[in-house]
Amino acid sequence: MNIRDLIGEATEYDKKQSLEVKKPKSWLKSISAFANTFGGKLIFGVSDDDAVIGLENARGDAEIISETIKNRMNPIPKFKLSFEAMDGKELIIVEVMTGDETPYYYSGEGQLVAFVRLGNESVPANPMQLRELVIRGSGQSYDSLPSRFKFEDMAFTKLRSVYKQRTGKSFEETDFESFGLVDHNGNLTNAGALLADESPVRHSRIFCTRWNGLSKASGLMDAIDDEEYSGGLVSLYQDGLSFIMRHNRKAWRKTPTHRIEYPDYPQRAVMEGLVNALIHRDYLIVGSEVHIDIFDDRLEIYSPGGMVDGSSLEGRDLRNISSQRRNPVLADVFSRLQLMERRGSGFKKILEDYDFQEHTTAALMPIFMAEHKDFLLILYNLNYSEEKNDAQGDAQGDAQGDAQGDAQEKKSKYETKILKLVKADNKVTREEMAQKIGVSKKTIEREIKKITQLSYVGRGYSGHWEINMNDER
Repeated sequence: MNIRDLIGEATEYDKKQSLEVKKPKSWLKSISAFANTFGGKLIFGVSDDDAVIGLENARGDAEIISETIKNRMNPIPKFKLSFEAMDGKELIIVEVMTGDETPYYYSGEGQLVAFVRLGNESVPANPMQLRELVIRGSGQSYDSLPSRFKFEDMAFTKLRSVYKQRTGKSFEETDFESFGLVDHNGNLTNAGALLADESPVRHSRIFCTRWNGLSKASGLMDAIDDEEYSGGLVSLYQDGLSFIMRHNRKAWRKTPTHRIEYPDYPQRAVMEGLVNALIHRDYLIVGSEVHIDIFDDRLEIYSPGGMVDGSSLEGRDLRNISSQRRNPVLADVFSRLQLMERRGSGFKKILEDYDFQEHTTAALMPIFMAEHKDFLLILYNLNYSEEKNDAQGDAQGDAQGDAQGDAQEKKSKYETKILKLVKADNKVTREEMAQKIGVSKKTIEREIKKITQLSYVGRGYSGHWEINMNDER
């Protein structure tokens, strides 16, 4: 392991210049947070400005660290101590593994506190996060837990009819319990409550809006079309898909033998994005719903709850991310309905559907953004640039369009994303860019310096971004 690869701003890493024996909470909160989320490394002997200081008595400090973790953490997380020499100085690395017995509490000063990672900080878990940790530590999932609703009070006609339509088999009474929708006492599980025709889970809704322009405030008429849907998850999926397809226009061209269609948004990518938003959302987050926002140039599907393990997507191979299901009962039912696969290859399917389209470019590939409480999928309108060229006239011909496409291909992935965000909102902040793209603020600041056609006019909140389209790169 190269220690310098860790030093910097990262969610899975923390550092301490020295071991604070009298203030163990200052570093044990990181141990708690790593164990409660997705693991990480705590390095002793590195200052806040990333300078390597080293430890005078690393061996002695290691013994204190080990004993303090065992005495002040409840339960004791899995960890590994190691030593690293750098610039003639000795460091201690405490590698903390993701725990199965969450929540992992810090115990001291009359306190019992569970911490979680938020960005590159360790913060106390809020009530919702704590409840999620308790559920995870019990070896259960939210959707498998019993609800307060009785099976006999609910109807499942939509689930039955779609199951019959897609599988050719009838949904038997015994299937409700074997699929995990009803417990042995006749109570619906949370999955059962979410799949009932008139779902009693109030925040299980979809807000759908077709906006006028490139942002939510682009003109005199903000929204062209909007709908709010509630009910069971099967109905929500069908209604949400119908809304998107209603605004999914198709360009086409004729060949000598047939007609080739070019939809704004590939249907398989849309279906995967929508079903993932409904099935993998965090239903413990009350007061938030799935949102579908369609703009002229893109479709955004927002879902409450980030990656199951709380990790970021920055720098990861999106086509080879291992599947982790937040709601395995719901995922199993939708798999039986043949609306998703058990092995969870949604990211890969969405990207491959765009790969398959004839006029896809690197700049138009889908974007996945994950934070602790939020997940956002952006699907770009594959016909938008053509419509824009048509509106401006065809005087410059196809050659210029090809040149523009080549130039767009050469842009860095960050440059393309940053410019798209600025075009949608010229007052977007660097923090908002970082959040939406899924990188650190430092990364955004570094990449902005490379974009010569982008400048900030004015100062503070009164200023705005401007793009100089005449600047040749």
